[in-house]
Amino acid sequence: MEWTKLYKNKLRSSSEIAEQIQPKSVCVSTAMCGEPREILQSIADRAMAKNECGVEHHSLLSFHNHDFLKPEMQHLIKHVSWFTSGYSRKAVQEGRADYMPTYYKDVPKLWESFLEADVFYALVSPMDEHGYFSFGLSCSESLAAKEKAKKIFLEVNPNMPRTHGQNFIHISEVDLLCESAYPIPELMEPPIGELDRIIGSYVAEEIPNGSTIQLGIGGIPNAVGRALMDKRDLGIHSEMFVEAFIDLIEAGVVNNRVKAINKGKSVTTFAAGTKRLHDFLNDNPSIDFRPVDYVNDPMVIAAHQKMMSINSCIEVDLLGQVCSESMGKAHYSGSGGQVDFVRGATQSLGGRSFIAMHATAKGGTISKIKPVLTPGSVVTTSKNDVDIIVTEFGKVRLKGKTAGQRAKALIEIAHPEFREELKHQARKMNLMI
Repeated sequence: MEWTKLYKNKLRSSSEIAEQIQPKSVCVSTAMCGEPREILQSIADRAMAKNECGVEHHSLLSFHNHDFLKPEMQHLIKHVSWFTSGYSRKAVQEGRADYMPTYYKDVPKLWESFLEADVFYALVSPMDEHGYFSFGLSCSESLAAKEKAKKIFLEVNPNMPRTHGQNFIHISEVDLLCESAYPIPELMEPPIGELDRIIGSYVAEEIPNGSTIQLGIGGIPNAVGRALMDKRDLGIHSEMFVEAFIDLIEAGVVNNRVKAINKGKSVTTFAAGTKRLHDFLNDNPSIDFRPVDYVNDPMVIAAHQKMMSINSCIEVDLLGQVCSESMGKAHYSGSGGQVDFVRGATQSLGGRSFIAMHATAKGGTISKIKPVLTPGSVVTTSKNDVDIIVTEFGKVRLKGKTAGQRAKALIEIAHPEFREELKHQARKMNLMI
């Protein structure tokens, strides 16, 4: 009853909360599905109505097409993306929004040690009988941000799953809250193409029973998940909890029984998917949501035996430099946790890191294996960190190979139409192929 009374005393409308946020405040939101849509809309409405400079809004990964990102809002609200999504990409590329370069594992540390936050706001699940809300699908940097912020505002939505782990906030910590009831945004599974299936099978061949796996989003990771159905005793330690994990758990392939740490638990820091995934995660004690500075800590990752990390990229050069976040000079996404897991997996006993991609792009007109990266491209994973590269034409392990051996191996898994030109360019670069 005490917590219910406190809840009622702090309950306001989203507009009333927006009035409490001073112009030019530095605000940080939880990521993806955790962005509080009604609070953000009320902030935008206030800024437009009063034509006043609004907030500086930091979001790890926008999952709403909210008014903050409209061209006419540029002079009113500053949007800072920490991993650029399809909703924020155009604004960043046009210079209407900014972005923060960082490894995913370091996001909490940046808020703790380097940045100031006036306001933290989040979408949460309903309060339980003990006065706790769950951050639901977005743990990530939530605990660090709430500790740093001077004011905490919550938007309570009954459709947000209540997830377990280090993912809670108590009503006593909250300044004000509002309520909403819109459906949590869904991330639909991309279709698995024939090339995805081929690549998935190549990766699955390298994953032994008893491995712990990390998967990202997309057709290739989904295909890897499908190709693992004949494995046994797999575990999950992954920054993102994806739809493919549900199938592996329900089939008994994943049971987390032989993990060196966190036995019996699938560990993650955020999730996105369909309502099926939301329902699966709701009040599921076998899924542990932890802050990203734990989940993505390379030492924690390396503590798992046979840790298998599967990620994708935009392009790779003949030395093995991997670009996953820009298309030439055009910013596309962010570093995310790729390097965290590449380094952790390759330090794991029996672990491996896979960068999997189609050999070509734009309908087969462009090779994604290139002599050098497209000018302006950002190196996400360095040549010294990269382990195994996979395309539909095969897989090659680059660790322990010379520059010439790497170039030769990568050319062998490039699309046949581009191999001769790649050889020609490699010779011009004086690579001994």
